[in-house]
Amino acid sequence: MKRAVRWLDVVVYLVLLALAVLFGPHGAVVWYVGLCASVVAAPLWFVAKWQLGASFSVRPEARHLVTGGLYSKIRHPIYVFGSAAFFGAVLAMLGWSVLIAWVIVAAVQFRRAGREDQVLAQAFGEEYTAYRAKTWF
Repeated sequence: MKRAVRWLDVVVYLVLLALAVLFGPHGAVVWYVGLCASVVAAPLWFVAKWQLGASFSVRPEARHLVTGGLYSKIRHPIYVFGSAAFFGAVLAMLGWSVLIAWVIVAAVQFRRAGREDQVLAQAFGEEYTAYRAKTWF
């Protein structure tokens, strides 16, 4: 069950991307821009999930501090690249209702990142403070 939850967002994204490819405004510049943004962001999102490995959890937990790979530059690359991939797919669809849903999800992701920062700061103290000073978001 845990593995299914870990990849549920990816499955939803792939369905959304398929819908954008099939039913988006083919030939429109915004369709191409959205698909390109999505295709660039998605692999980085998948790599971030892979690099997080066993430290992944649905709720914020401090198993160990991941500071290598994408995490050496960005504290929350899953949120950054996942949101960008979804936004690209939404942009390719030109769907206002989906865009509103994306804004809500992005706000929730931003809040989750803040909670994760708190949990990691409590668990790792100065080590996390130093890491946070060297990374973006």
